[in-house]
Amino acid sequence: MLDLAGAVEAQWPDEGVAAHYGDPAREQRVMSERQVLVDRSNRGVIKITGPDRLSWLHSLTSQHVERLAPGSTVQALVLDPQGRLEHHLTMVDDGTATWIHVEPHTAKALADYLNSMRFMLRVEVEDLSGTLVIATLAGPVGEKFEEPSGGTSGSGSAPPALPAAGEAAAVMHGPFTIDLIVAPDAMGKLAAAYPVAGLWAFEAARIAARLPRPGLDTDSRTVPHEVGLIETAVHLNKGCYRGQETVARIHNVGHPPRRLVLLHLDGSEDRLPAHGTPITLADGTAVGTVGSAARHYELGPIGLGLVKRTVPVDVTLLADGVPAAQEVVVPPDAGGNVKVTLRRDAVPQPPAGRKML
Repeated sequence: MLDLAGAVEAQWPDEGVAAHYGDPAREQRVMSERQVLVDRSNRGVIKITGPDRLSWLHSLTSQHVERLAPGSTVQALVLDPQGRLEHHLTMVDDGTATWIHVEPHTAKALADYLNSMRFMLRVEVEDLSGTLVIATLAGPVGEKFEEPSGGTSGSGSAPPALPAAGEAAAVMHGPFTIDLIVAPDAMGKLAAAYPVAGLWAFEAARIAARLPRPGLDTDSRTVPHEVGLIETAVHLNKGCYRGQETVARIHNVGHPPRRLVLLHLDGSEDRLPAHGTPITLADGTAVGTVGSAARHYELGPIGLGLVKRTVPVDVTLLADGVPAAQEVVVPPDAGGNVKVTLRRDAVPQPPAGRKML
């Protein structure tokens, strides 16, 4: 939707979609009050068909999907043999096919991995990135979404009616978004039905909700416990999958080496810390790295970072030199059966009469 009036293109990793449409603060305010359309057509889309698809994905991912009910949305992870995060999947099955969307620039690598694991099973993997795209409705979603046991994500009530939803190949529901997998030309119809917001507004709301984004708030060493994905994307009572040994060891007897924090950045600084820059103590000791950062229309400049588990929870940090108070997202005692729950009620409360993304 870069052809819309005022559109400014986003930078890495979101090239090809709009950062904003001229007024990101207004876009955030509108998003807090009603659903808006966010163009996330840069995300990868994968379709898996065949009668063995669910049992096959069950064996490859961290989630319990062997008996996934049609229409139920789940998050899942593909881990490496050491339990480190490689891919974060949002998926839904429609009874005949499983639909997945993933971070920009990662669909080919995931499809290649999946194809390498097919063996003699009756599955077909199609990378449809660009042919089909993600249109996200972000904002209040009607009835509150509940997080069922076992790490699945779905709705306890019927979703609201969606204009042009009949044109969607798949619909995925979450506590903050409704993702439609549509043909690129359907974006224009949705933009006529909803106000639009860019990724600056979407990312600010995501950071305020303490939701990590793989690839931005993670690195090649990240394990699920460090960023709180255990509750939403890992099923702890399922059979073996690659990386499960590390997950089980941390969950039962250990602690992850790092933890996710929300950074409340000093608003007097006229800049945001850059992605990947150091988080230090006042004496210059490096204790972590900056992930995402944004200017929130109510909270001011905020960010997410990964810091060493042993960093005191009340110490002031410097994020790329910007003073930052830390708010605990993943506690230092995570693992060892300590739960970390990232839910809608973790979002800072908006002014009376408003519902915030």
